[in-house]
Amino acid sequence: MLAVYQAVLDLLDAGAQGALCTVVASSGSSPRKPGTKMLVRADGSIAGTIGGGAIEQAVRERAASVIASGTAERFAAHLTRELAMCCGGRMEIFIEPVGSRPWLIVFGGGHIGTALVRIAAEAGFRVHVVDERDDWATPEQHPGAQSVTCEAPLDVLDDLPWASTTAAVVVTHDHALDEQIVERCLPRSWAYLGMIGSRAKAIRITERLLARGADPDLVRRLRAPIGLPIGAQEPGEIAVSIVAELVAVRRGEPAVSGLSVVDSAPGLVRQARTSSSVDSSVP
Repeated sequence: MLAVYQAVLDLLDAGAQGALCTVVASSGSSPRKPGTKMLVRADGSIAGTIGGGAIEQAVRERAASVIASGTAERFAAHLTRELAMCCGGRMEIFIEPVGSRPWLIVFGGGHIGTALVRIAAEAGFRVHVVDERDDWATPEQHPGAQSVTCEAPLDVLDDLPWASTTAAVVVTHDHALDEQIVERCLPRSWAYLGMIGSRAKAIRITERLLARGADPDLVRRLRAPIGLPIGAQEPGEIAVSIVAELVAVRRGEPAVSGLSVVDSAPGLVRQARTSSSVDSSVP
């Protein structure tokens, strides 16, 4: 057991991800008893064992899903009837994610970005800020950020920590740049992609993205306008509304902020799928 705890500490020190699997119930001739633990790392390797065989393989497969989603789950199986193990009995295992906090990429280090970094860091996100302006992209400006990149956002997209758990928020000082970033981010791996701005801005940009051939299913996942509808006006209030939405997505809660602009205006998707002549000019 001590070896498993040490493996968890080593994983945390390395900034890696994994899932801690704990036997919480067992009956019959199950191979291990409650309290037994096994760590499954993101690369599939393990520390400790919950008994080997089919039950361990099944748990390792579920652990991979937990690592990807960041959401804990319980796994239960009858060893003979469901897994064809001869020992019989039943086991229940609690699988919880451990290790790295999810990344939040903040495009734009201005007033809203600054407030967002501070609040998101407190909420458990590892924040990476990207802004090409020297005075808005410094560690001093964003002490809560894990890392800060002072480069043109479109030039560094491939270097950012994209993953199935990554969130990205577009809050730059330039509407045209917002649109370009969103378009380039859509096909990447992410759990959340949101863009600052009014509903009118969101509709215009959505129309142009669809007209240029963006996948309607990906555009539908775009959160725009961003954040929960709490009447926020000041940068700190806006940041609170955004982080609240990020937490809801991370915890698997329903879309409490309502629908994305595409879902709330489904004609945009129908038009994109039935016509190739949508006007993509900038108004």
